[in-house]
Amino acid sequence: MRKLLTLFFLTVLAGMTWITVTASLDRSILDVGGELWADPWFKATLLDAYFAFLVAWLVIAARERSWIVRGSWLVAILLLGNFAIAAYFLIALWRLPADADWRHIFQPDTGGTVQ
Repeated sequence: MRKLLTLFFLTVLAGMTWITVTASLDRSILDVGGELWADPWFKATLLDAYFAFLVAWLVIAARERSWIVRGSWLVAILLLGNFAIAAYFLIALWRLPADADWRHIFQPDTGGTVQ
Protein backbone atom coordinates (compact mmCIF):
# COMPACT_ATOMS: atom_id res chain seq x y z
CA MET A 1 0.00 0.00 0.00
CA ARG A 2 2.93 2.27 0.70
CA LYS A 3 4.18 1.97 -2.89
CA LEU A 4 0.66 2.53 -4.20
CA LEU A 5 0.29 5.71 -2.13
CA THR A 6 3.68 6.92 -3.30
CA LEU A 7 2.65 6.29 -6.90
CA PHE A 8 -0.66 8.06 -6.28
CA PHE A 9 0.93 11.21 -4.85
CA LEU A 10 3.58 11.26 -7.60
CA THR A 11 0.72 11.01 -10.11
CA VAL A 12 -1.01 13.95 -8.41
CA LEU A 13 2.18 16.02 -8.75
CA ALA A 14 2.65 15.02 -12.39
CA GLY A 15 -1.00 15.62 -13.25
CA MET A 16 -1.14 18.99 -11.54
CA THR A 17 2.12 20.03 -13.21
CA TRP A 18 0.82 18.97 -16.63
CA ILE A 19 -2.54 20.74 -16.34
CA THR A 20 -1.01 23.89 -14.83
CA VAL A 21 1.61 24.16 -17.60
CA THR A 22 -1.00 23.42 -20.27
CA ALA A 23 -3.40 26.05 -18.91
CA SER A 24 -0.62 28.60 -18.44
CA LEU A 25 0.56 28.18 -22.02
CA ASP A 26 -3.01 28.77 -23.22
CA ARG A 27 -3.49 32.02 -21.28
CA SER A 28 -2.75 33.70 -17.98
CA ILE A 29 -5.13 33.23 -15.06
CA LEU A 30 -5.00 37.01 -14.72
CA ASP A 31 -6.54 37.32 -18.20
CA VAL A 32 -9.57 35.20 -17.34
CA GLY A 33 -10.05 36.07 -13.67
CA GLY A 34 -13.04 38.36 -14.17
CA GLU A 35 -14.71 35.98 -16.59
CA LEU A 36 -14.25 33.04 -14.23
CA TRP A 37 -15.36 34.90 -11.11
CA ALA A 38 -18.67 35.78 -12.77
CA ASP A 39 -19.49 32.08 -13.20
CA PRO A 40 -21.31 30.58 -10.15
CA TRP A 41 -19.93 27.12 -10.96
CA PHE A 42 -16.39 28.46 -10.76
CA LYS A 43 -17.14 29.85 -7.31
CA ALA A 44 -18.72 26.55 -6.23
CA THR A 45 -15.74 24.56 -7.50
CA LEU A 46 -13.27 26.93 -5.85
CA LEU A 47 -15.08 26.75 -2.50
CA ASP A 48 -15.27 22.97 -2.78
CA ALA A 49 -11.52 22.76 -3.46
CA TYR A 50 -10.60 25.04 -0.55
CA PHE A 51 -12.80 23.11 1.89
CA ALA A 52 -11.03 19.93 0.76
CA PHE A 53 -7.67 21.67 1.23
CA LEU A 54 -8.67 22.53 4.79
CA VAL A 55 -9.68 18.93 5.49
CA ALA A 56 -6.27 17.75 4.28
CA TRP A 57 -4.64 20.43 6.43
CA LEU A 58 -6.54 19.17 9.50
CA VAL A 59 -4.88 15.77 9.01
CA ILE A 60 -1.52 17.50 8.67
CA ALA A 61 -2.16 19.71 11.70
CA ALA A 62 -3.03 16.64 13.77
CA ARG A 63 0.26 15.01 12.73
CA GLU A 64 2.57 17.94 13.33
CA ARG A 65 3.71 19.06 16.77
CA SER A 66 4.78 22.62 15.99
CA TRP A 67 2.38 25.47 15.25
CA ILE A 68 5.04 26.99 13.00
CA VAL A 69 5.11 23.83 10.90
CA ARG A 70 1.31 23.61 10.93
CA GLY A 71 1.02 27.23 9.85
CA SER A 72 3.64 26.82 7.15
CA TRP A 73 1.79 23.86 5.65
CA LEU A 74 -1.50 25.78 5.81
CA VAL A 75 0.02 28.65 3.83
CA ALA A 76 1.60 26.20 1.36
CA ILE A 77 -1.70 24.39 0.84
CA LEU A 78 -3.70 27.60 0.43
CA LEU A 79 -1.19 28.87 -2.16
CA LEU A 80 -0.26 25.63 -3.94
CA GLY A 81 -3.22 23.34 -3.27
CA ASN A 82 -2.69 19.73 -4.27
CA PHE A 83 0.98 20.33 -5.07
CA ALA A 84 1.59 20.97 -1.36
CA ILE A 85 -0.70 18.19 -0.17
CA ALA A 86 1.01 15.61 -2.38
CA ALA A 87 4.45 16.85 -1.32
CA TYR A 88 3.55 16.62 2.37
CA PHE A 89 2.32 13.05 2.12
CA LEU A 90 5.26 11.94 -0.03
CA ILE A 91 7.60 13.34 2.62
CA ALA A 92 5.58 11.59 5.33
CA LEU A 93 5.70 8.28 3.45
CA TRP A 94 9.44 8.55 2.79
CA ARG A 95 10.11 9.35 6.47
CA LEU A 96 8.35 6.26 7.76
CA PRO A 97 10.61 3.48 8.98
CA ALA A 98 10.75 0.57 6.54
CA ASP A 99 8.76 -1.70 8.86
CA ALA A 100 6.06 0.88 9.66
CA ASP A 101 2.50 0.48 8.49
CA TRP A 102 1.39 3.08 5.92
CA ARG A 103 -1.50 4.13 8.21
CA HIS A 104 1.04 5.90 10.40
CA ILE A 105 1.02 8.83 7.98
CA PHE A 106 -2.44 9.64 9.40
CA GLN A 107 -1.27 9.58 13.02
CA PRO A 108 0.54 12.29 15.00
CA ASP A 109 4.28 12.58 14.37
CA THR A 110 6.15 11.03 17.26
CA GLY A 111 9.53 12.44 16.36
CA GLY A 112 10.78 9.48 14.38
CA THR A 113 9.42 6.63 16.48
CA VAL A 114 6.44 4.62 15.38
CA GLN A 115 4.04 3.53 18.09
